[in-house]
Amino acid sequence: MDNFDMQTVKRPLNPILWNIATIVVLIGTLALGILFLDIFISPTSSLNPFPPPPAPTLLQFPTATITPLSLPATWTPSPTVAPSETPTPRPTYTLEPSFTPFYLTTQENTPTQTEISTITSTTTPIQTLITTTLATPTASPSPIGMAFAATVDYIASTTYHPDSGCNWMGVAGQVVDKNNSPILYLSIRLGGKVGDQPIDFRGLSGTEPTYGQSGFEFVLGIKPIASTQSLWIQLFDQQDIMPLTDKVYLDSFEDCAKNLIMVRFKKVQ
Repeated sequence: MDNFDMQTVKRPLNPILWNIATIVVLIGTLALGILFLDIFISPTSSLNPFPPPPAPTLLQFPTATITPLSLPATWTPSPTVAPSETPTPRPTYTLEPSFTPFYLTTQENTPTQTEISTITSTTTPIQTLITTTLATPTASPSPIGMAFAATVDYIASTTYHPDSGCNWMGVAGQVVDKNNSPILYLSIRLGGKVGDQPIDFRGLSGTEPTYGQSGFEFVLGIKPIASTQSLWIQLFDQQDIMPLTDKVYLDSFEDCAKNLIMVRFKKVQ
């Protein structure tokens, strides 16, 4: 009896409390599961105590629209005329007048000796008597000679073209008056042939100052070729109509020391 009182008697808890606790745990687990599911589906939900930072806003640009341009119904394109080049005329050279002889005859058209006296000047009290004997004119007087004469020389082209060596052949020269002054822009023709090569060149005096102020030049080839009197040169007026010399026939040599034919036209009338 004494032993029984001293021992503590353990009584089991009421089963209803266990059932209530189980239900509370189940409800809490279910609520916690719903909470996690909602946060998983919508991280930005207000129930999430640690929501993610907001995503940056996508920059939107306005859509460009193309507005087509249309020409007026009455617009007609007008042709554009390209400006033409205005040629610059070359300076002309006036030839000196040539002497033209004249004859004095009597009314019977018979030549005679006529004395021509100069009028006494107020400043020169000397009277000069000039007596001129006139020749008998003919119906067809003999033609007057050409106004220019030509001088031909043969030299090496290296005199004027140091780099050409023997790989050059040509005709050059100049045109001068009686006082050796240059005459510009007279026409020069070079014709004939050299070997089997036909030649037909035209030029002007004063276009190649290497040979002087009235110089000219014609290039015939890249090597000297021998020929005899088959090449000619002739001087004409500025209009390239009236010949001022006869045809001057030239020789050429297969010699590097004579591959430049120098022609000098000089006025003699």
